Amino acid sequence: MPAFKASELDFGTIIQVLEDSVRRNLTDGLLLSGGLDTTILAYLASKSVKIDCLTVALKGAPALDIDYARLVASRLGLKHYLYSFGDEELDEGIRASIRVMKSFDPMEIRNSAAIYVALKVGRDRGLSTFMTGDGGDELFGGYDYLFKLTKEQLETALKRLQAVMRFSSMYLAKALGIEVKLPYLDPEVRAFAQGLDASLKIRSERGQVWGKWILRKAFENVLPPEIIWRVKAPIESGTGTSILPAWFESKISATQFSEKKQRYLNEDRVNIRSKEHLFYYEIYRSIFGIPYLGAAAGKACPDCGSKVAQNTSFCRTCGAYPI
Repeated sequence: MPAFKASELDFGTIIQVLEDSVRRNLTDGLLLSGGLDTTILAYLASKSVKIDCLTVALKGAPALDIDYARLVASRLGLKHYLYSFGDEELDEGIRASIRVMKSFDPMEIRNSAAIYVALKVGRDRGLSTFMTGDGGDELFGGYDYLFKLTKEQLETALKRLQAVMRFSSMYLAKALGIEVKLPYLDPEVRAFAQGLDASLKIRSERGQVWGKWILRKAFENVLPPEIIWRVKAPIESGTGTSILPAWFESKISATQFSEKKQRYLNEDRVNIRSKEHLFYYEIYRSIFGIPYLGAAAGKACPDCGSKVAQNTSFCRTCGAYPI
């Protein structure tokens, strides 16, 4: 598919491409964050089916998604279930995420634990298939670290990002015996996005640089402005699991952390970076053992010894970056 220039682009084209993808990937449930990507899916899916939308948040924690998801559900007339989860469910989500994703990377676990809880709650409510907004940021340039890149650098960065993207929702759903569908990763959507000129993905407007500019403009007349111009928030901020670093900081003493950090560095060759990291590593270690002992020949992460791909700068196992 050829690259498009801004002057040539018909926004109706991208709406149609996404609507066709949603129709091919219809589900009975949608994990609704109230962000741009999931709101677009909710809007398009609601034109074909009465989809159940689910939003989760950690009790007592600031969760940015709640008000936005409520707004979307109200404006679109969607059936919406907001679920607040507590410490026990969080702990289950953490342990399941470490086991399924084979990782003790704090960012991965904070995000995945909330996804696990959401999928499990939805399953227990009788839903068997879920739609998620995964892939929108990777295809249309949603991450703010991309905003200062030149056009050539952006194109290279997006290709690299798309080559290594992996979404925990797919793995966690499988572990729960349910199915997740990702409309943004539909082959036709991917082909369309990859054929777009990079200038349509990241662009300045209203005195600010925006990722996914083309999606914002395409749906500007049908979705609330609060959603169209919402700044991207990671899952941990949306669900409240972003409080976990501070929570673990208060639960593990400095002496205990120092002793264990040194022990695991000496005995396991693992560099523990925080108290949260320590907690996750001990769960990982109890399931999979010491990372470097199970690593095959090849490039190894300097922080944990796990095998990593030759062309990567990030360790999926421990979260080290750059490597």
